[in-house]
Amino acid sequence: MRRANPYVALEDEPLPKLFVDSPDPKALGQGILWIQYRVENLRIVPVFDKRAINISPRVGHLHIHIDDVGWWWADSNGLNTIDVAGLKPGEHKIKIELVNPNHEVFPGQSKTVTFTVPESARQAHLH
Repeated sequence: MRRANPYVALEDEPLPKLFVDSPDPKALGQGILWIQYRVENLRIVPVFDKRAINISPRVGHLHIHIDDVGWWWADSNGLNTIDVAGLKPGEHKIKIELVNPNHEVFPGQSKTVTFTVPESARQAHLH
């Protein structure tokens, strides 16, 4: 088994990989997006700056984009679940990018998922 060891630099580290699940349908029924992900060959940590690009084992974080609104947020908590609440009923999309500490996307490690929040979710937020 060859896994990242936090105490030893790895030579020829394998490229990072991002895997994204489908949204949790029960949560969508409440207007909430819960989407799980996992990464390989990278540790998700709150480390930012071009000087951290050569840290071994490799580190990075996620950039999350919702519905092409023109802004995004960085997720560096490593909880493996993205949580977005208050989504209106209708079709949406989320783009999840695996990035290095300098905010550059690792080649081929961007995933886009489209999903629909059902009309019944509107009632879940009326309290």
